[in-house]
Formats: sequence, C-alpha cells, structure tokens
Amino acid sequence: MSNLLNPDAIFSNNEMSLSDIEIYGFDYDYTLVFYSKHLHTLIFNAARDLLINEHRYPAEIRKYEYDPNFAIRGLHYDVQRAVLMKIDAFHYIQLGTVYRGLSVVPDEEVIEMYEGSHVPLEQMSDFYGKSSHGNTMKQFMDIFSLPEMTLLSCVNEYFLKNNIDYEPVHLYKDVKDSIRDVHIKGIMYRAIEADIEKYICYAEQTRAVLAKLADHGKKMFLITNSPSSFVDKGMSYIVGKDWRDLFDVVIVQAEKPNFFNDKRSPGNGEAVFQVSQRLQEEAANQEPCAGTEKCWGNLYEFLKLTGWRGSRVLYFGDHIYSDLADLTLKHGWRTGAIIPELRSELKIMNTEQYIQTMTWLQTLTGLLEQMQVHRDAESQLVLQEWKKERKEMREMTKSFFNAQFGSLFRTDQNPTYFLRRLSRFADIYMASLSCLLNYDVSHTFYPRRTPLQHELPAWSERPPTFRTPLLQEAQAE
Repeated sequence: MSNLLNPDAIFSNNEMSLSDIEIYGFDYDYTLVFYSKHLHTLIFNAARDLLINEHRYPAEIRKYEYDPNFAIRGLHYDVQRAVLMKIDAFHYIQLGTVYRGLSVVPDEEVIEMYEGSHVPLEQMSDFYGKSSHGNTMKQFMDIFSLPEMTLLSCVNEYFLKNNIDYEPVHLYKDVKDSIRDVHIKGIMYRAIEADIEKYICYAEQTRAVLAKLADHGKKMFLITNSPSSFVDKGMSYIVGKDWRDLFDVVIVQAEKPNFFNDKRSPGNGEAVFQVSQRLQEEAANQEPCAGTEKCWGNLYEFLKLTGWRGSRVLYFGDHIYSDLADLTLKHGWRTGAIIPELRSELKIMNTEQYIQTMTWLQTLTGLLEQMQVHRDAESQLVLQEWKKERKEMREMTKSFFNAQFGSLFRTDQNPTYFLRRLSRFADIYMASLSCLLNYDVSHTFYPRRTPLQHELPAWSERPPTFRTPLLQEAQAE
C-alpha cells in the first residue's frame, strides 16, 4: 500500500520529450470536452426510438433502459452470431465474458461455437475495428459506442426471450444505422446545445491546459468530426468566448479517419478550415488564403498549408483508430490517448482488497507452477483445488471493474486487444488532458522497462527475495 498508483499521472509507451513538441493538436469530443452520464442515456433512447419508428421494430423494446454498468470499451461483437465478447492481445476470448443478449454464454457453448477460444485473424475486425470484407467481428473502440453495445444486447435479448426469429446481420446494421442517425441527423447535437449544462461537464482545467501551452509559445489546432456551431457552443462554455484565439487552425466536419489517410481527394463532404490570421501570414508564400475560412478535404492540404509534419507535432484523441493510428503510422506525429476509464481503474487497483486479492492470486499461480511436478494422487487433488480457487479469484478480480467484462486493459492475465492497440498507436496515455498540468513543457516521458518473460527466472528458480511472502509461507506449510 506504500506505492499507490497515481490516477493523475501520464503513462508512456514510447520515450518522448515535450521539449521536442512545437505543435499540439486535439480532438474535441472526450478530449477537450467531457460529457455527463446523461448523454449516453440520450443516445440510447433516441436510437431505440428510431428502431421503433423508422425500422418498425416492436414497440415493446421501449421497456429497455440504458444500463451504464453493462458494457466497457474495446469489446468485440460477432455480427453473424450476435454475441458480444472480450478478446485478449493474442485473439483469445476471455471465457465468462461472452454475452448473447443480456445473458452470459456458457464456456462449453463458446468453445463449441469457435472450436476453442481462439478467433482466427481473418475473422477479426479490420484495421479500423470494423466488420468488413469478410471480417465477422466489429470492435467498439469509441466511448460513444457504449450505448450502441447496450442497445444491441437489449434488442437481441427481446427477440431471444420472445422466441422471435431474426437475422443477426440485419439487426446489427439497423442498430448501427440508428446510432449513426442520432449523430448525423443532429439529434444529439441539438439536445446538447439546448441544455449544455446538463450534458457537458464543465472543466476549467481544459482552459488551463490550453493557456499553459499558449504561454509557452506552442501552436495549437483542433480537428474534429463534429459540426462548427456545436463545437463553438461547447468550447465557449468550457473555455470562453475567445477560445478561437488559442488555436491556429480549427478543422470541423473532418470525417476522420478519412481525413488522415486520403491525400488527394476529399471524402463525401469537405472539412471546414478556420485559419488564424497569424498562420495565414506565415503560410502566405506557400498557399494564399482568402479570408478566415477555407474548405479542403484532407490532411494533405492541411500539411501543405502549415508544414506541420513529423515528431514535432503531438496530437491527442480518445479513439485509438480514428484519432491516432494513421497519424503515428503514416505521418510520424507523436500521439497521446485520452482514456477516461483509466482514473477509475487505478483507484480500484489502489484499494487494499484489490492488492490483497492480486497478491494471493500471484501466489497461487506460483504454487501451481512449482508444485505441478508432484504427480501422486493426493498432490494432484490439492493442485485441482488450487486451480478451482484461482479461477474463482480471477472472476472476483474481474468483478472489481465490471461485473460482465472486467477491466478495459486486462483479461485474466494477458493484455486486452484494446491495450495492444493502445500500446502500438499511442506514445503516451492519460485519463484527461488536465494531467498535462502536472508536468513541465520540457518533461521527458520514459517508459518503464518491464522484464520480458525470458528475463525472469521461473518461480521454482527464484531466490527467496524475489518471491512473495505468502508463497514462502505456503511452501513452508
């Protein structure tokens, strides 16, 4: 308990010095602005009503209400089998986290369904987490996807409980379209703008972060898929009416990730650029700018205007794929992931109950590894009891975070598929932008050197100082 984890810290996957960063970029939703719990209820209810009114789904599904404690981010959904599940970094399903509707699927059925618990690469979601080109899995990486997963599960539950035949693929598409329409038809935007205090969590630290960077001469830009008036009202509320003065470029309706990976032609619509007078003057020799607004379609035009390339740019976003993947892989920008769930998970990990449970779980694992050499019947009986207890404790550990799916970052012992992608596409990650206030603008982030498996001795070969006290006591007994 003497070395508690800091929920306000910034964690590093890749060494990075802020002294090298000249330009800071930001997403809007769940990066610069955070929303209250009421927003997901709004999205769920609006999409549910669209299913009933426009897709002719039974009115009885209106009895289902949004449960904020059902799903977590990063889950995979098998579109053809209509099951929601958690998958680890090695494409293995975490048994006990597979749900059809609102009910868990027994382990035996999962193993029979997938001929084991491994999901082959060709069935996994594509690069951006989508189910396309034969991929049967969809990964939900967006915070906005939490109501979508819950609605999918509720509608599946209704059909299953009432013995109604349905086509899972069509159900998935209808729910996806309804969730999309809540955004593109402006239902969500209008509701937030009409009652901004209800839906937006006022965060004075957002302005403090931007002001700190501006005071140190950093250039800043905003790239978001949200519309201009919506962003303006939100930023005016959390930062102030003069929020645009802090940014050199504001890009709305960007259609990420297409904005980042299409170098020549725009997507279905054109991103709207709002460029500061200061930057227009700097870019005059490269690209004449008429007025303060200009429409382009993609990152190529943005780079042509600004010349902002490579590792002197640091971009923050909450979506691992849409915000970060292309920027780090194709353009060499440094990336920072905003993971709001991090703060609550670290607080749980700091509790005495969690620490004691994990210590004993590690002890049991060590005992199983070391004592499995005893093959007599009595010893094997003890080993089976230990395995049973270990399984029970794993389930207990999972329920500390979420009763159905556990931690966002771990399966039983492996990293989740979500964490695998986070580790690949984010140089640093944190619970919120406010964490930047705890660091100097020239701070260097150093990732911890964690031992590789071959760099650690086996339990049986470790000297006493490397073993847990509980293991030594158990061995003595």
